[in-house]
Amino acid sequence: MWTWDITKLKGPVKWTYFYLYVILDIFSRLVVGWMVAPRELAELAKHLIAESCAKQGIPKEQLTIHADRGSSMKSKPVALLLSDLGVTKSHSRPYVSNDNPFSEASFKTLKYRPDFPDRFGSIEDARAHCQGFFAWYNGEHRHSGIAMLTPEAVHYGDADRIIKRRSEALDAAFEAHPQRFKGKRPVPESPPEAVWINPPQERDGKAMTSTATSS
Repeated sequence: MWTWDITKLKGPVKWTYFYLYVILDIFSRLVVGWMVAPRELAELAKHLIAESCAKQGIPKEQLTIHADRGSSMKSKPVALLLSDLGVTKSHSRPYVSNDNPFSEASFKTLKYRPDFPDRFGSIEDARAHCQGFFAWYNGEHRHSGIAMLTPEAVHYGDADRIIKRRSEALDAAFEAHPQRFKGKRPVPESPPEAVWINPPQERDGKAMTSTATSS
């Protein structure tokens, strides 16, 4: 399952903006596609979604894409594209502002980094900054929600190997200095088996359905 959203980046003068489109896999947190454009436009979103699906080799009837209820997200061009690609669409609940938390978290990480400028001098500057950021975000940034692994490690199947190496290192540390661990052998954290946008709620002993993705 993917989620996508758009955020504004301040341009060189007041009231000027560039628009950052980001598509993210919610299980691995990998940014599978992004684009900085001079405007918010459904046709641009359509192109980015199609390009990202092709790059990731997504077959029909496999993918769900979640978005909020913005004009581009609910547009006819995007809806028709998703139908052509065999992609299921999902939208945030009406009047609920926190139904796209994974996209919002990535935007917060971008904008709270020390090197994020107050304004970008040009759209080329914004694109160059985002290119460096997303390379770091996918390949180096370790997320607490996926056991301090990088999105690339989880997305491309390297998580088990890394967890095994961590386990071996912890075993060696425990054998050498068990007192540091109060006699309890440490176990490395593993990434979750499923990730939810809206966790299922129990009603009358049965789990209600909700949007999720799993490994």
